[in-house]
Amino acid sequence: MATMYHQQMMQEHVSMEFSSSSTHVQTFSQTTKIVGEEVVTRKSSSTVELFSLVTRSSDIPAGESVPEFVEKPQPMTAPEGDKAVFRVRVQGNPKPSISWKSESGIPIEESAKIVYDSVNKEHVLKLEPLTSDDSDNYKCIASNEHADAIYTVSLLVKVSQEKMDFKKMLKKRAPPAPKKQKKVANEKEMLETLSKVPKKDFEKVCMEYGFTDFPGLLKKLKEMKKKVEVEAIRILKPLEDMETKVDTTVLKDTNTKMIWLKGTEPLRIQYSLGKYDVKQMGTKYMLVITNVNMNDASIYSLSVGDKRMSAELIVLDEPLKFLGDLKPQKVTERQTAVFEIRLSKKDPNFVWKFNGKELKRDDKYEITVSEDGLTHTLKIKDARLSDSGEFSAQVGNLEQKAQLTIDHDTLKIVRVKERSRACLECELTSKDVTLHWKKDGQLLAHGTKYSMNHEGKRAELITDDAQLSDDGEYTVVAMQDGDPTEYYSTATVTVDEPLATVKSGMSDVRAATGSPAELCVVLNDEKVEGVWLKDGKGITDLPGVQIVKQGAVHKLIFPNTGPEHEGKYMFRAKGAESEASLFIAGMVLEALAAHPVTVKVGHTAHIEVPFRAKPLPKVTWYKDSMEVTEEERVSMERGEDQALLTITKCVLEDSGLVLLKCKNDHGSVTATLHLNVLDCPKPPQGKVEFLELSGSCVHMKWKAPKDNGGRPVTQFIAEQRAVGKKSWIKIGEVDSKVTNFSTNKVEEGKAYQFLILAVNSEGASDPLETDEVFAGNPIEPPGLASQPQVADVTKEAVTITWNAPTQDGGTPVLGYMVERRKKSSNLWVPVNKDPIQGTKYTVDEYEFRVIAVNKAGPGHPSMPSSSVVAKDPIKHVSDSSNSSISLGWREPAEGDPPSGYILEMRAEDSKEWSKCTKIPISGTCYTMGGLTERQKYFFRIRAVNEAGVGEPVELDEGVRAMFDLSARLKSHMVVRVGTALCIHAAFSGSPPPDVICKNHSQFLINSTKRSDSGVYRLLLQNEFGEAHYNIHVRVADFPRPPTNLQLFEEVPNTEDGEAHYVIMKRDASTATWYTAERVFSNKYTVTGLLPGRKCYFRVVARNEIGDSEPLDSRDTWLVNKDPSDAKLKPYEQKDWRHAPRFLTPLKPHTVLRGQDCTMTCAFLGNPRPTVTLYKGDVNITANSKFWYNCTSGVCTLVIPTCTLKDSGDYSVLVGNDLGKHRSSCTLTVYDKDDKSILVSLTESLQKKSKHLM
Repeated sequence: MATMYHQQMMQEHVSMEFSSSSTHVQTFSQTTKIVGEEVVTRKSSSTVELFSLVTRSSDIPAGESVPEFVEKPQPMTAPEGDKAVFRVRVQGNPKPSISWKSESGIPIEESAKIVYDSVNKEHVLKLEPLTSDDSDNYKCIASNEHADAIYTVSLLVKVSQEKMDFKKMLKKRAPPAPKKQKKVANEKEMLETLSKVPKKDFEKVCMEYGFTDFPGLLKKLKEMKKKVEVEAIRILKPLEDMETKVDTTVLKDTNTKMIWLKGTEPLRIQYSLGKYDVKQMGTKYMLVITNVNMNDASIYSLSVGDKRMSAELIVLDEPLKFLGDLKPQKVTERQTAVFEIRLSKKDPNFVWKFNGKELKRDDKYEITVSEDGLTHTLKIKDARLSDSGEFSAQVGNLEQKAQLTIDHDTLKIVRVKERSRACLECELTSKDVTLHWKKDGQLLAHGTKYSMNHEGKRAELITDDAQLSDDGEYTVVAMQDGDPTEYYSTATVTVDEPLATVKSGMSDVRAATGSPAELCVVLNDEKVEGVWLKDGKGITDLPGVQIVKQGAVHKLIFPNTGPEHEGKYMFRAKGAESEASLFIAGMVLEALAAHPVTVKVGHTAHIEVPFRAKPLPKVTWYKDSMEVTEEERVSMERGEDQALLTITKCVLEDSGLVLLKCKNDHGSVTATLHLNVLDCPKPPQGKVEFLELSGSCVHMKWKAPKDNGGRPVTQFIAEQRAVGKKSWIKIGEVDSKVTNFSTNKVEEGKAYQFLILAVNSEGASDPLETDEVFAGNPIEPPGLASQPQVADVTKEAVTITWNAPTQDGGTPVLGYMVERRKKSSNLWVPVNKDPIQGTKYTVDEYEFRVIAVNKAGPGHPSMPSSSVVAKDPIKHVSDSSNSSISLGWREPAEGDPPSGYILEMRAEDSKEWSKCTKIPISGTCYTMGGLTERQKYFFRIRAVNEAGVGEPVELDEGVRAMFDLSARLKSHMVVRVGTALCIHAAFSGSPPPDVICKNHSQFLINSTKRSDSGVYRLLLQNEFGEAHYNIHVRVADFPRPPTNLQLFEEVPNTEDGEAHYVIMKRDASTATWYTAERVFSNKYTVTGLLPGRKCYFRVVARNEIGDSEPLDSRDTWLVNKDPSDAKLKPYEQKDWRHAPRFLTPLKPHTVLRGQDCTMTCAFLGNPRPTVTLYKGDVNITANSKFWYNCTSGVCTLVIPTCTLKDSGDYSVLVGNDLGKHRSSCTLTVYDKDDKSILVSLTESLQKKSKHLM
């Protein structure tokens, strides 16, 4: 990367790198560190600040420049979640364009804001909110056609320790998908690999290489770094030869402290007056040489410890030349002439010459040189004719020439108005001249018309009363004694007609048809003529119109006005005009018929009122005597012949009287109509009054609804439901004129609720719901029946009995309902449909309960009975192997005892049953051997006695030789350190499975230690499958006793994470210990002690294994009675002031139209903040519509009876002298028929419920 830039830039930008495609200087910069023999590139976690310039051209025109940073961005370090703002201000010609990039190449997030602050003229990059991924170096690139200026700064985002720990927890709970692990030979190679990557990627790299001991590796890596830092200094990068041009700046870089030498002499940098400078950037050091000249060419050496390196600086001497031509100049006498030329390099021998003579700086000539010494400027002040000639720029053998031409003063063109003063003047070079004046070639003589003056070198011709005839070409002729030449100068005089002005303009005239009218305008000059226009066209033959001119007064007279005369009239003269309108008041302002408008709720109402008026009237709408203004739902339009009021999404409150008022200069008129918004009626009014409540009749009464929704109520509907039921049943309807209802569809003692709904043509209203009422005297359900007892069990059924409940609830028990369930199920199923009259019932299932029923309904169920199985003998398969199956059963519950059993079987692929034994089996179990491996068999059994053979009972499923763990093992075990760990597991399988453990079916560790904690797995395998079971074992010990019990304890933690401490105390006068508290830390504050009362304290460590030895306090502790004895800290005044902030912000609200909405928030601030309420950008603090209260830092805003207009954004702004804070929320008011809002609310509730689950 080449580095070269001009001297004026070096003064502001130090320790920077510049890039150029056309220069010869090469430098390379990187931060490195030696590890063994390998050079590793490091990305430093410290701040980075770097500048570079990439030039496109070496020749920059005068007045233009490369981009330059006036205000530079600064490196930043910010916590995660905060924001980072970089600001720059640049200059350059042409104006540079600004872009931002990240050094890593990752695109800047869309959430970043790149803006231009036009007030401060700054370019801003804003990153918010910050994440760990935003840590990077950011480049600001300012570009124009000459160069690219690049400024690089670092952004370091700090991640809080809590978030880092939480991320680690997440990784442990949900590890990433397994990746193909890379391999390293040993731990040494792993440490070398970690030394090459950033610290934030350590854990990720360890996972990739399969190393799980991340803390151990990190510890060893830190030790290795300490060793590297104390190694001898090494040269990370040698110096390189450089070459540069004269008058540029050179930067050489290195990476440690050093001594610079030029040739063999050390550089005395501090005494070089800015010639040499050493700059540091991180671990990089640079030698800066400014204003390079040929004397700087040499060999520069760097001595670092016992190391030494050298590089040669070659200074290139460019040939001197002009970078442009010296241009001729032409100026008017007494002006300033400027010559400018630019050199390719500085040269002190540059001179300016005039007609071959060298010029020096004085009052006449101003000679300047630009800051870079390349641009030379010559200014000739107060140029005279004598300054005309050849000017040249000379340096060495180079010379540029240019001509300067001076124009002498001439007569100037004069333009005046008629009857005004005209003056021609000129300046002469000599006083002793003879002058003659001519007009259009004719000699002018002295007289009253013209005044000719000649004083010194100035001459003038004056006429005080210029006429139009004075237009022409005027010439002044000058002659000098002894010189026959005539010198002359010519100019033109133009005399313009005088412009008229309006002294009294026209005004609008309103006249009735047939009456006379007159338009009149008065000018300031009687001689000025003018023309009349009607509607932009000249008046030539308008019948019945007279045009009159009386001196300066111009009139347009209408003896008999008509409709054809109405229009806009204008009088136009040179330099003046006036206009007015003539209105014929023969038209009548009339508002035509307005008809009532009817619309349904939610639809749009278009209210159109036609009118006929001229001029167009002002239109004003009123609703219920209140003026209507445009808002979100309301818009107003006025056409040529009608007025339109549009109301969208109509609500019931929009119904009412609408009035239109039209007004113009001829009067006003109003039109009234009624807007009727149709909706369902409101619910019936008031609380329902019950006139009769008996077991056979309920009679109720209500009031008609307050609002019928724009349509008359046609009927009322009554519905009822029994208390405890969910569904409502329609029980009748009545005419709209009747507001009472009776029903006999009730039962004595039952509780009911009733609904009354009003109905019109648009639908039914919301219901008016009553409280719970009883029909007659209340009756309770009966009490609990006794627990059912099994009276008999047969193959087909089970008979159960029970006792009646002790309480019948006030009415006789009508019967009982029996329910059943399987032993392992929680679902109860009714056995009978109708109540059982007795207290005995026969069923065929497992567990039973009984519910008593009376008029009030079913009571509470009884306790469930013992489990009962109505089943025949066969019971279960007790065991199986690879060639045998063991079966068991029990005797029948009824009938004569069997003398034996016949067991039959069939293979899965056979339909014929065969006896397993030739003679009946006498017992209740049997093992069938000689079976085929992996074959499935079905079995059935019959009971046999003297009466014969019973019906067969078959196994539900076939049997196959398999294995499983037959006993449920404990999933967790806690074992004391030093004791034996023995895990027993019983299993079966066919063929016999292989056990993946030692000692066959048990794990055995004779003496356990803490490292034996972990997860143990028992794995069984055979050719048909496998089974396993995991057991979590934790090895623990008695906790160590606490030590060093003090007023401020320093108790060591125990080695077991489940341990806690028990704090006990006793009074010095007693021997009884009392438990004060259980704590999980090694500090505890005892409260409630009596001053002066001495106490002993004891601490015991406790875990699952037991208690440790107690630790007692040696001496008694007490609280002093006299507080003055205690050493109190001196009181320090603390500044409690702070800027306001919200503890509880506003939350979004969604409410139904017509209901109240209450918003609350809590805040802190000292001094007490002022509170301001806003709806959108409008201050509503003093608005009487809103109820507002602020007490003890809690702000409450109540919006009563919300309408759809109240929807929008609300905010609370709190502020004091130290700052301000705002909290905002959104209020959504919806109608009951707005399905979209209801759907969104339902989805939101479902999401919340899922989150809670």
